[in-house]
Amino acid sequence: MSQSDPETESVIPPKKLSDEDQARVDRYLTRGHNDVERKPFRPFLLLGIILAVLTLLSLLSLFIARTKGVV
Repeated sequence: MSQSDPETESVIPPKKLSDEDQARVDRYLTRGHNDVERKPFRPFLLLGIILAVLTLLSLLSLFIARTKGVV
């Protein structure tokens, strides 16, 4: 069992991109091309919508069942 040396843990892995390619990537990311402002996620609104749709579908199925004489 070898113990890890703190100096070997902080070794930076070799670059995968050249400096020129990395500069292109950085320019693209700072351009804000895909930057979209989003509203905060509201889980209770989603739950309310799901419950409303489920209730409407249940009522519709009960109505259809009663008109066909199933219930």
